[in-house]
Amino acid sequence: MKKQARVYRHKRIVKKIQGTSQKPRLVVFRSHKHMYAQLVDDKGQKVIGGVSTLSQEFKKNNAKGANQEAAKEVGILIAQLAKSRKINTVCFDRGGYKFHGRVKNLADGAREGGLKF
Repeated sequence: MKKQARVYRHKRIVKKIQGTSQKPRLVVFRSHKHMYAQLVDDKGQKVIGGVSTLSQEFKKNNAKGANQEAAKEVGILIAQLAKSRKINTVCFDRGGYKFHGRVKNLADGAREGGLKF
């Protein structure tokens, strides 16, 4: 039931937020062990790029994947990826999760990396 409620909330959010190639949607997914962030172009229907706690860049810096520091690091890495693709602004899609804890830290890390929401 909890997962189904989150999926419904996420669908409701996606109806209102549209990502483009210039201003993609920054999608967050969290599991018990890892954090994932993707840049999605909804108009072109493709994923521009993604970073997670399983990616090589993250593993060079950290070992743990489920804590708030790891979420902030993922936010910084997704901001670096966006900057390398010449993207400065994004639409933040919290994925149906509450905006606190790991989701908030990921957003703060992305802002720290230079992204504007």
